[in-house]
Amino acid sequence: MMNMDINLREAVISTDNLTDPPLKSFDYYQTRLRFGSHSDGSIEALQKILKQMSRLDLPGKEHAEDYLRHMARCNRRPRTLHSRWGTLLIFLGLLKANGKTRLEEVTRRDVEAFIEHEQDRGIKITTVRLRLTGVQSFLRHLAEEGIVSRDIFGKRIRLQLPEHLPRAMDPDDLQKLLSVIEGSRDRAMILVLLRTGMRIGELLNTKAIDVHMKERRIEIYEAAKNRLGRVVYLSEDAIIALKAWLEERNPWEDYLFYSRGNTDTMSYSTARCRFKKYIIKAGLDHKGYTPHTLRHTFATELLNVGMRLECLQVLLGHRNIEETRRYARLTDKTREEEYFRAMAVIERGDNRGNDRCDPELEAIFEKAKLCTEYR
Repeated sequence: MMNMDINLREAVISTDNLTDPPLKSFDYYQTRLRFGSHSDGSIEALQKILKQMSRLDLPGKEHAEDYLRHMARCNRRPRTLHSRWGTLLIFLGLLKANGKTRLEEVTRRDVEAFIEHEQDRGIKITTVRLRLTGVQSFLRHLAEEGIVSRDIFGKRIRLQLPEHLPRAMDPDDLQKLLSVIEGSRDRAMILVLLRTGMRIGELLNTKAIDVHMKERRIEIYEAAKNRLGRVVYLSEDAIIALKAWLEERNPWEDYLFYSRGNTDTMSYSTARCRFKKYIIKAGLDHKGYTPHTLRHTFATELLNVGMRLECLQVLLGHRNIEETRRYARLTDKTREEEYFRAMAVIERGDNRGNDRCDPELEAIFEKAKLCTEYR
């Protein structure tokens, strides 16, 4: 660990002779955001971040470096490191623009100003909340080090988020999509997404050895979003499509799906373009379907046929069942049947007198009354 720390510090020192444009406005900081490759490890990502940081004049830069090193030691994903660095770049740049040079001067008002600034820029509320989480995590780290007061947190800042329903594909649209897919690779890729509920990133990171055709399952050792491993299962049509692709694919390739002429895994942009091509071909371009829509369709179809939420939660890789419960709002057949049954009575005009007590409850009350009179 000591050698690693020395190497990282040398990486910072070696960039001192590099020149950078003068730091005159906050807009400059926003243009400095750089994100590394997803193939980087945590240490490689940290080295790239520290190299960028060494060329910037930011208040509390040494504390930001210490915080990012802490995250790397906790084995946070490279993507998370770059995301937190981007958030700190904006937050510290805003502090500098407001005339603050020391983190000891930070107050709750600075956090509120950060939120307002991001909202004024038109950033999505979900992104603002994600960045607020990063700022609060950084400040908690500073509080533990005794750099800022814990009073900075005070009453928790809650951002009201819209609760969108998951969007599944209409059954007719799904049939149109499946009817226009060309090639064994693309058909296998789309059917596996549809029948397993895998995230697109999870499928693209799946290696051939993770697929067990006899057991009809795929092992996901680390989920793309929450690092939660799980097993998903393959339906009959997905098995047929996969077998056709396995007969054609290069057996020397590690990843299950790869681009033609490419020895590495298929990129997300390539997979998205392939999906978009078939959506356009099926005449569904105006409906806004994405590869992630296949995951929503998978969950909706399973709930429609009666799968329990607890089982679906595991298949989707959700840590919290409330995430899975969103799909129940789309598939509550009992509520749907109750609505149409009640509406049929209303449309027939037979609802007069139906505002009385429920017949079963009336029977119970009548029985209790008779028993009382008898006693």
